Amino acid sequence: MMQIPQIRLQTIPMKIGLNIEQPVQQIEQKAAVQSIQQPQAILEIQTTPGKLTIDQSKAREDMDLKSLSVRVDEFAQQGYQDWLAGMARRAQQGTELRHIEKGGNPLAEQARQNSKGPEKRFNLGWIPSPFSVKLDYQPAEVKIETTAQKPIIDAQINRVNHTYTPGSVDVEILQKNTLDIDFINLFPDEREVKT
Repeated sequence: MMQIPQIRLQTIPMKIGLNIEQPVQQIEQKAAVQSIQQPQAILEIQTTPGKLTIDQSKAREDMDLKSLSVRVDEFAQQGYQDWLAGMARRAQQGTELRHIEKGGNPLAEQARQNSKGPEKRFNLGWIPSPFSVKLDYQPAEVKIETTAQKPIIDAQINRVNHTYTPGSVDVEILQKNTLDIDFINLFPDEREVKT
């Protein structure tokens, strides 16, 4: 039997190990410092108070509670009227006495008239009279003025804190590659050669 020469190749591949260190990145953003101030609005209020006037002088007069000035005025007016009436009465009575010859009894008649007082009158009525108290009201006035104030805003921005550590890759040969070459039946068997 004839043997064919052979070359046998046996390979072992290389094994590589990788040690990878991941990169580290840190980002820190501090919040902005913000200050807001809101001044109060300016408010101005002007008030004119209401005014209530009550006039009860007529009601007091109806109850005969008159003021001194009213009494003096009434007495002065009444005195003037009485003076005028007295002058007229005396003039008329003087005329009657001048014509005494016409008959009658003027002295007795004048004495009766002069001694007679005024007639008393009686009447029903309301004391004080209706609507004798007078009311006058002036309402209050309110003026409001406002001035708005703008807010005061102050903002300070903080920078970003950024740190970065790069990663690394270490290559390690765990197993070297090899190639084994083996020759088989390269030379004929001596026994066969001999034969």
